[in-house]
Amino acid sequence: MLNSINLNGIPNIYINSTKQKTVDNSGVSNFNEGFSSNSMLKSSDINFSSQKQLRTRLNSREEKIYKNLLSNLDKKSRKELESLLKRGILLNSDSNNNTSVLDNLNKILTTPRAEGLNAKNILQSTIEILDNPYKSTQTFGDIPQEFEEKAITQELSRNTSIELSKDVKEAIDVKMSGSCPAASIEFSMAQKSPAEFVRFVEGLSSPALSVEKEIKLSNLADNTLDAFWLLNSFEIPYEKYDYDKAVLKFAPDKNALLRAQIQTKYQDGKERSVVDVLMQSTFMNVGSQQTYDSLTDKRSGKFSTQDTGLVEFEKTFTESVVEDKNKITLTNQKIDDNGKLIGYEYDMSVFKRQLVETLNSGENIIIGYTFTDEKNNVVGGHEITLVSAHQGKDGKTYFVCNDSDDDYFGPVEYSEDYLLPKIHHATFPKHIVENDVKFEENWKEGLRAYKRMKGNNKVSSL
Repeated sequence: MLNSINLNGIPNIYINSTKQKTVDNSGVSNFNEGFSSNSMLKSSDINFSSQKQLRTRLNSREEKIYKNLLSNLDKKSRKELESLLKRGILLNSDSNNNTSVLDNLNKILTTPRAEGLNAKNILQSTIEILDNPYKSTQTFGDIPQEFEEKAITQELSRNTSIELSKDVKEAIDVKMSGSCPAASIEFSMAQKSPAEFVRFVEGLSSPALSVEKEIKLSNLADNTLDAFWLLNSFEIPYEKYDYDKAVLKFAPDKNALLRAQIQTKYQDGKERSVVDVLMQSTFMNVGSQQTYDSLTDKRSGKFSTQDTGLVEFEKTFTESVVEDKNKITLTNQKIDDNGKLIGYEYDMSVFKRQLVETLNSGENIIIGYTFTDEKNNVVGGHEITLVSAHQGKDGKTYFVCNDSDDDYFGPVEYSEDYLLPKIHHATFPKHIVENDVKFEENWKEGLRAYKRMKGNNKVSSL
């Protein structure tokens, strides 16, 4: 039986996003060796809309809103907004409540935002990411002196394991973010579901600091009771709607607003925008069973012994509820208890076919890849998103990717020879893989992880 393995005890497969582009003399390869920049690939060439019928003409009501938005934007953002209209993104209404990108951009501008947030700042950041989803990043910003005392006090009041201010100051100075799974989900949402993306941004930046979403329970588990087990285990607030529907409440952790306030005033260079902060904090909070801390980029929770990032089961659950789709994460690399790569679960040609079929169906694929030394010991890893695939002149398949932590705001591509052996796991739609492999449902994997953790006295009972 092939199924997603638990990464606890394996050294930083993707839980930390330490990609080790440059390493010591231990023989670890540089991931950028397989990279090629394709000047023909531009973010504007990607079809961001999931709607079959693209609408590019405004009605009278929409035109009034559109002109008001333009009047509140700088020159760069006006060009981006005009581009969104021409490409059919602005009037996309494929959101959970059928509101359009335009509707929710207007709501961001014309209704109150949370304390310390600026409507125009959020509006322009949202438009920028919609125009080029590759602009989203997981790079944390520093905490300037103006906010340092507040951040230390706030963290001390929440984190009882830290007693000294100097230790807190070090803890909140996040150098390497572990939010790559959340950043990958954010990217795909902006690219594939723009109306839903802006609806989330609006709700998460509002005074409520939350957004509700209706999902199908059958996209979590075949059995309704198992789906509720998952919702209860992840401690995500919800209301039952009917036998197969529930309304979930998504919210960032309590420290996310302070991070967002800091980025409102002090975002510089290639740091995260306010939008990145709120979206990634929310997805990390969902995946970690509401235990994420935006100030330290740490988490606890039932399903992981690690204090950063998300394990596969958690990331898969988060993807499933955010996209309201039945997602299955399969692991191809075999890694022993000592963290050594010892082989693969199944033939690379099958794995490649699954990847290509998924991409050709219009779905992105979030993958976790590993770095190994000369003895095949796993020394690190990262999570990125596959966007498309094409055949090169050499007959090989090349995968176009987004990396939220490469300081490059555009698509990159890797050859199959280079990338496929490095992929530890990948997330597929269930229908793509169900005829190729046997797998366990998400809730069964979670229950097994919970029992293992409980056996180690790591968690309290559900």
